Formats: sequence, structure tokens, C-alpha cells
Amino acid sequence: MLVTTLQLTAQKTEINTVVDAWHKAASDADFDAYFGLMTKDGVFIGTDATENWQNKDFKAFSKPYFDKGKAWSFTALERNIYIDKSKKIAWFDELLDTQMEICRGSGVLKKVKGEWKIVHYVLSIAIPNENVDKVVDLKKDKDQLLKEELKQN
Repeated sequence: MLVTTLQLTAQKTEINTVVDAWHKAASDADFDAYFGLMTKDGVFIGTDATENWQNKDFKAFSKPYFDKGKAWSFTALERNIYIDKSKKIAWFDELLDTQMEICRGSGVLKKVKGEWKIVHYVLSIAIPNENVDKVVDLKKDKDQLLKEELKQN
């Protein structure tokens, strides 16, 4: 059965609603709503090289921020959504307005009991190409230490 343009548009609208609600829940410091939109085995990859958060650990890390009433505030500036043929997996990329200026997010959602849930999300700070050398210089020492540590494992 072919997926009609109308069905695809409806699916994308549904996914946009979920991702927007997820970002809003963080902005509103609504812990339960935020994590309720992720799968139990969801993963959040943060901007720091050490941030590969499995759901349980991400909850523990995030809870104090949510409890203080201020988590983070991300607003989509643009988003592209793609859906596989089974209509059970979707992925997206987005540019975000954040407290870190423009960031890029990308993620994967899957249908769980008829609802879209975020299973994997990656957040990156967008660095203009002309500023890359400055950023590399800023992070060089810390990156070297981390590379040495990771090579020993």
C-alpha cells in the first residue's frame, strides 16, 4: 500500500508536535513530560565529548536542573523529518535557538504502542567554518587528555 502525501504530512505533523512538546517540557522544567516523550532505553548525546547519556543516567543528571525549575530552552528554527517505509521509525535534523546560540539537533523516533517516542537524540553546537580553528585551539588540551584516556580503555 502506498503512503499518500496526506498521510505522510500527517505523520510529520505528529512528529513535529512530539519534538516541539519535548523541547517545551525541558523549557517548562516538566521532568515527567520530558522523559515521557522518550523511550525507556532512550539515549541523549550532549555537546561535551563525554556526554553519551543512557536514559537512566540522563534522568539522574537532569533531575536537579528540572527540580530548580530551569532545565534548558531549545526552539526549532527549522526541522527536516524523514520516515521509513514501515512508518514505525523516523529521523530528523533541526537547527535550534538555544542559550548556546544556534545548535543542531538530530534524532530518531519510533512508534511505541501507537505513539512516537524519541529513542536517540544528538545535540551539537553549530560552529561557523571560519571559527573552527579558534574552537579547535580552545579545546585542544582537554581533547588530548580525553583521547589518551579513551585509548587506554
